[in-house]
Amino acid sequence: MQRLLKAYPDFLDSADRNNLYWKDGTVMVYDDGITDKTHDEKLEDPDLEDMLSQEYTAGPDWSEPPAENFEPGRIRYEPFFLKMYGNSSGEVSQHLESITWVDGSELAFSNVNGAADKLRLVIKELNELPSEYQKYLKNPGGTFVWRNIAGTDRLSNHSFGTALDINTKYSDYWKWNKNLKYVNRIPIEIVEIFEKYGFIWGGKWYHYDTMHFEFRPELITSVP
Repeated sequence: MQRLLKAYPDFLDSADRNNLYWKDGTVMVYDDGITDKTHDEKLEDPDLEDMLSQEYTAGPDWSEPPAENFEPGRIRYEPFFLKMYGNSSGEVSQHLESITWVDGSELAFSNVNGAADKLRLVIKELNELPSEYQKYLKNPGGTFVWRNIAGTDRLSNHSFGTALDINTKYSDYWKWNKNLKYVNRIPIEIVEIFEKYGFIWGGKWYHYDTMHFEFRPELITSVP
């Protein structure tokens, strides 16, 4: 829970053994006491403890391909994000800023928790990469759209304006490929820049999604 407090100081006040206290007085239980959940059960009905149960490894020294069902960040306790970023498309939209992407296109991104400012820092460093990296970045797949993850009743983090898909032409997604044999074409240099500013990468998931980056500073070992 200390990671949550460190990552989201604008909203969170304190924690004790099994409760997270928000600054507005809201209390969220950390561990619901249900043990031996399957991975699918953690995805469908998680608590905060489930959300943080897998350690995200930033940088190039990670286990590739990911082990079966190892995908830190894919388990999300939805009430946590609804409370911070907005409980509807309209509420989220009130906090969106227009950000100029590396190819000059405009993207909408949430300013909650400083996410938009962090993305601007990412863009600054992406612009400094050699030209051969730019093909992976131009024509981004998008940011904010209030929607469920395909085939589920779970909201995508795109719903909160805190996720970004880069160029789909050079990306791989397990559902598109119709199998879980790991494939990736995104250079680690791009990934490391995102990670430096609190973003995780879907390319480090067993159910891989290599175009996908989302602002999840609680999962990055060293938050800048």
